[in-house]
Amino acid sequence: MSFATLIAGPTASGKSALAVALAERQGGVVVNADSMQVYADLSVLSARPTAEETARVPHVLYGFVPAAEEFSVGRYLEAITPLVADARAGGAPLFIVGGTGLYFRALVEGLVPTPAIPPEIRAQWRARAEAGHDLHAELALRDPARAGQLHPADRPRLLRAIELHAATGKPYSQWLAENPGLPALAAGEWRGLFLDPLRGPLHAAIDARFRGMIAAGALEEVRRLVERQPALPRNLGIMKAHGVPHLADHLAGHIDLDTAITRGQADTRAYARRQVIFARRYLAPPCWQWFGHADAAMAAV
Repeated sequence: MSFATLIAGPTASGKSALAVALAERQGGVVVNADSMQVYADLSVLSARPTAEETARVPHVLYGFVPAAEEFSVGRYLEAITPLVADARAGGAPLFIVGGTGLYFRALVEGLVPTPAIPPEIRAQWRARAEAGHDLHAELALRDPARAGQLHPADRPRLLRAIELHAATGKPYSQWLAENPGLPALAAGEWRGLFLDPLRGPLHAAIDARFRGMIAAGALEEVRRLVERQPALPRNLGIMKAHGVPHLADHLAGHIDLDTAITRGQADTRAYARRQVIFARRYLAPPCWQWFGHADAAMAAV
């Protein structure tokens, strides 16, 4: 029996409003599946649900991770597993919504259980990455199959594969074949909805929302992040959220505010394109229903 509705789509496509409407109609709970909305210190720029939305239905897994912590797919699965168990046992249905495709993929396909990496190996490769070592070329020597699956700029997954090989002597692709993960949601327990609006209206919505974030205090939010002591590394997860690097550059006096806004909007539009590209490969029919806008999805469910 289906007790979980997964709602994905590019940023600013109307996912959150759809999740609230469906949860309200069916007495459900809205569960976050966005890797930036987990951070307590990033409310405005991550477009966390409004007070009006959270008053209408329960919202969980929002704003519970401190800024100085990295958050991973594995930690996300740990956090959501009790919610899935409760819903499976007859609790309120779940409406899992967000833009992080890896979270959805892990929920329905499972996450590969990897061994603990010795701290000295992790430190060695993080230092080499910071020094500019070509991680993709390194992985191509160790595990050509895995290297062929990853973008040269995907530093977290490149590092994970290199560190696993350095620690175990096994290529990541071999480990993956020998250790398939178990999905948190089994077939029949979930349905997937993907919102895919026309690009023109979507890009306009992205640009307008970014300016709205500035008006709502995004610059002050970034100021608090960059002024934290001890200072947060610029490569930390929260510091790479769309808009944060450019607004931080503005606060440092490197660029004016209009340039920071323009660059933040461009980054967000590019991210939306990547979200759709990912979805076409991993969140595709027939398991997922695709809709051009939220109203169509609302009418079909």
